[in-house]
Amino acid sequence: MRQSSLRPTAWPRSPRYPYVTGVLLVLLAAAEALHSRITSTTVLATLPFVVLPLLWRRREPRIGLLVVPAALLNFLFRPELLMTVAAAGVMALHTLARHRVLHPALLSAAAITGSVLVNVGHVAMGVYDLGGRAPAVGADGSLSYFTESFVLAVGVVATVGVADAARSREESRQAREAAQRELIAMERRHAAAQERAAIARELHDIVAHSVSVIAVQAESATYTTPDLSPPARDGFQQIASSARSALTELRRLLSVLRADEAGAEEAAPVVPQPTLDSLGALLDAHRSGGGEVTLRTAGTRPAALPPSLELTVYRIVQEALTNARRHARGAAVDIRLAYEQDEVRLRITDDGPGPGAGAGPRSPQLPSGGHGLSGMRERANLLGGRLTCGPAGPGGGFLIEAELPVRAGAQSFAEGVYE
Repeated sequence: MRQSSLRPTAWPRSPRYPYVTGVLLVLLAAAEALHSRITSTTVLATLPFVVLPLLWRRREPRIGLLVVPAALLNFLFRPELLMTVAAAGVMALHTLARHRVLHPALLSAAAITGSVLVNVGHVAMGVYDLGGRAPAVGADGSLSYFTESFVLAVGVVATVGVADAARSREESRQAREAAQRELIAMERRHAAAQERAAIARELHDIVAHSVSVIAVQAESATYTTPDLSPPARDGFQQIASSARSALTELRRLLSVLRADEAGAEEAAPVVPQPTLDSLGALLDAHRSGGGEVTLRTAGTRPAALPPSLELTVYRIVQEALTNARRHARGAAVDIRLAYEQDEVRLRITDDGPGPGAGAGPRSPQLPSGGHGLSGMRERANLLGGRLTCGPAGPGGGFLIEAELPVRAGAQSFAEGVYE
């Protein structure tokens, strides 16, 4: 039968475990052989095949197919190494059943058949001949002949059953872990899809305002501009018509994005999207809840930043303050906003306990397994920038850093959302 592809992990974590137990078995065999003064050449010849292969049983479980017959033969020729043969047989049977080299029923039947044959061999060789005296079991000694087979059969069934139960538990654990990983992956994909839908809704509010202004200006230009030639008037009318069509398509897309999972037709209320000028109100709301936060700016703010960039900066700060209130209550938050020629840099730190030991700097893993910062990273990526988060340092705290390009931001944002 083909060996199963499952490689159980129920062994002790140390990879040296099979070698340690194998060496102990070798020492047991040597001590028992010296104590019993074994002189049988057959017993000594089969002993290495009983003990030594078990050193590699973890690397090659099928080695048990050699050990079990060797143990039975050793026991058949002269049952003088009972402890060594019993320990080796149990270890080999457990390995075969644990790795499903053979089906448990087939393995048990084969081992029990071998045990019965050994028992018959002992009877034929007169092992139970006690010099004319009655054996220990039964008045006529009949039952004592079957005691050996019964004990060996019980040992075989017990060993195979325990090993197969351990394998079943391991398979169940691996199945649960696989299902949990798949569930986590589905939740992350769902959260990413929700975040993209939210970004698309916000982008609609940003773009729709600009498109509506274009439509109004093009429409009014035909009335407010004197001496406008007919071709120019038609051109302005076409611009206004195209803007109105684009606005209609945006609203249609928004109605799809704002429908909930059940297919409800109710849309989320349209509200003005926040900008960098809204940061003050956001920080005041955090302070009113008992939080401590400071904002430091560096450089000169450009006269006109893309609305998508301002919205992303606002959402990142909002998420950072939310995480501080949730995971580091009472921690002081420091926000540094730097305006450079081609990008905006954002650095947010707090003096809380941090995400815990084991997370490296700039680790992409979230401190609580949530999806908030994943959404912020999605926003930064859509702008063509990047966002990193992780422990602030050995003293604790949490760090969020974002680098957002100014020029290509709006174009990358739109292409990333509507691709």
